[in-house]
Amino acid sequence: MAKTDSEISVKFPTIQQCESKGREDQRVVSDMDGTLLVGRSSFPYFALVAFEVGGISRLLFLVLASPLAGFLYYIVSESAGIRVLVFATFVGVKMPDIEYVARAVLPKFYSSDLHPDTWRVLSSCGKWCVITANPRIMVEVYLKEYLGVDMVIGTEIFTYKGRATGFVNEDGVLVGDNKAKALQKAFDSTFTPHIGIGDRKSDFPFMNLCKESYIVRPEPSVKPMGQDKLPKRIVFHDGRLVQKPGPLMALMIILWIPVGFLLACLRIAVGSLLPMPLVYYAFWALGVRIKVKGNPPPPAQKSTGQTSVLFICSHRTLLDPIFLSTALGRPIPAVTYSLSRLSEIISPIKTVRLSRDRATDANMINKLLEEGDLVICPEGTTCREPFLLRFSALFAELTNELVPVAMSNKMSMFHGTTARGWKGMDPFYFFMNPSPAYEVNFLNKCPYDLTCKAGKSSHDVANYIQRTIAATLSYECTYFTRKDKYKALAGNDGTVPTKSGIASNKVMGC
Repeated sequence: MAKTDSEISVKFPTIQQCESKGREDQRVVSDMDGTLLVGRSSFPYFALVAFEVGGISRLLFLVLASPLAGFLYYIVSESAGIRVLVFATFVGVKMPDIEYVARAVLPKFYSSDLHPDTWRVLSSCGKWCVITANPRIMVEVYLKEYLGVDMVIGTEIFTYKGRATGFVNEDGVLVGDNKAKALQKAFDSTFTPHIGIGDRKSDFPFMNLCKESYIVRPEPSVKPMGQDKLPKRIVFHDGRLVQKPGPLMALMIILWIPVGFLLACLRIAVGSLLPMPLVYYAFWALGVRIKVKGNPPPPAQKSTGQTSVLFICSHRTLLDPIFLSTALGRPIPAVTYSLSRLSEIISPIKTVRLSRDRATDANMINKLLEEGDLVICPEGTTCREPFLLRFSALFAELTNELVPVAMSNKMSMFHGTTARGWKGMDPFYFFMNPSPAYEVNFLNKCPYDLTCKAGKSSHDVANYIQRTIAATLSYECTYFTRKDKYKALAGNDGTVPTKSGIASNKVMGC
């Protein structure tokens, strides 16, 4: 059991009292939960791993085990409680799956919970070490690649034939004296860290090894650092869950998924089967909110001289063209870099795959524009954060009738995109949200003097439209591409290796 605030403050000064100036040559050692992070519980991060590696069944197993874990943690020992969480989360899981979640999913949630005072002290020192009871495999990528921590000491999990057994190794869970022993083992016996930072009684043994020690007291008024102050901002991340799942939220997710899946099937059926002019109202009746802004152009009509337009959309999910069509009340064909077979079948609009061969794609888009209006997402892949990826410039060479469309959406429970999972489930996850929302903002048509036919380069036109959409959404323009996204998240360029019967240019998805 942790000491009361009055007992803690007598033994150690608080982190607010730690002077951060003049420590460039010093080494700091910090705990993680409740110290480097504002949140004192590691359950949400175990729940994230459980859901991503094992779906609802693994998350249910963890939730059922959590009362036992809580009882052991608070009544018996912290080590026993953490062992239960480790076992329920990791038993039988392939190590590459855990590593993927640690790289692509957890950093987003860790970054949203950084303690401002601890980070102030940590970043002022020359060398940083984080020691934690969490499994090292969960935290090391984030701490080293996003915060620049020099050394990470965490609980080691036991593996067998490439899978986690659910047990920890012989050093045990790093709490209490085990933390002090691990710290002594990591450093030369003659070296003493300058600063030690912890938040509970079980941190005292390693804090006593440091020249100075400070306690981080739980204060509800402390807010995590803002995203703009992070040492490295998160541009790409994966995973299906939108919110950090505490025990209650995890239980709500488990109970909602069967209901949400049926609701998603109904919403998708309505969008696929009803005439497009009615879809807008049907979506509203089923809890899907669509907000339309701007003045879209009228449909192309050769008889009146109204030429076809190419809608240039920011890319949030593969449903962007569908919601644009819903906003217009008429189906607009879409060209896409990839789409799962299931998504093609249930799509209420015509979808045409790009081949990634410039000449072939240009000819195909020109033919489609001769038939009517068309929509394209030139980023080539989705981005969840308030950033726009680099726009491919091909579209700018094909027509001067360009209408930028700023797309944005809101989801409260599930993300409708994935980099590694099966993309056929993307629309289902989006529509499984209790009340998903889309905003479709039609901007002014690109001025003629800013088109290629007026002498501008295709890259200048693409960059202009990117900046226009970014300014409307208050997003930030980047030069990242889909290859950057997949290298950061999945460790590849998004291309599926050639197999018998599969085209070599088939890609993993949006």
